[in-house]
Amino acid sequence: MFDYSIIEKLRKRLAAPLPGRPAHEKMVGRVFPLPTVIPDNARQGGVLCLLFPVDGQLNVLLMKRTEDGTAHSGQVSFPGGSRDHADKDMIATALRETEEEVGIPREKVQILGALTPLYIPVSNFNVFPAVGFAERLPPVVLSRNEVAHTFEVPLGVLFQPGRKHKRDVLSPANGLTIKGVNAYILPDETIIWGATAMILSELEAVLSEPDED
Repeated sequence: MFDYSIIEKLRKRLAAPLPGRPAHEKMVGRVFPLPTVIPDNARQGGVLCLLFPVDGQLNVLLMKRTEDGTAHSGQVSFPGGSRDHADKDMIATALRETEEEVGIPREKVQILGALTPLYIPVSNFNVFPAVGFAERLPPVVLSRNEVAHTFEVPLGVLFQPGRKHKRDVLSPANGLTIKGVNAYILPDETIIWGATAMILSELEAVLSEPDED
């Protein structure tokens, strides 16, 4: 039986000040250094951290991008992409991109709030991470040009002690090996690093806070 009070607590928590950069830096894994000021020409993007219950546990939907030679080629990520001029806000961007990439209708997603925006120097994206909830995961229909496959991970597995490690990873942006990157390592050895790991780190920080009396 899933405890829906967790969702209401998360909705309330996302409306309050967030951990932000200190939480991001716990799982930092950048190809290029973070500039002191976000460039004026930074592209705006939205991603969706979609949560849903499976067998009483809260899961998150992740996907592996296709090997296409771009800055995030082959990496684990959230569904998402660039803001379109027709999007009324960044939440609309996250929902539209999720529908386009993995086929999940926006009306099936309850938006709980958002985590702290994160600038990604390697692709010059300023990313807005929306957090959503679905009563169950709708059938996934992949955009094969963008998505190799999706997978779901219980947060209890992802955030359990000992899941964080340092690994050498190959950057798809420049083909160079980055030494000692902070990453979440799943039981099947899937490596989650970079912006996705940094966003998950903030979600982990929020969910691990003690309940208020």
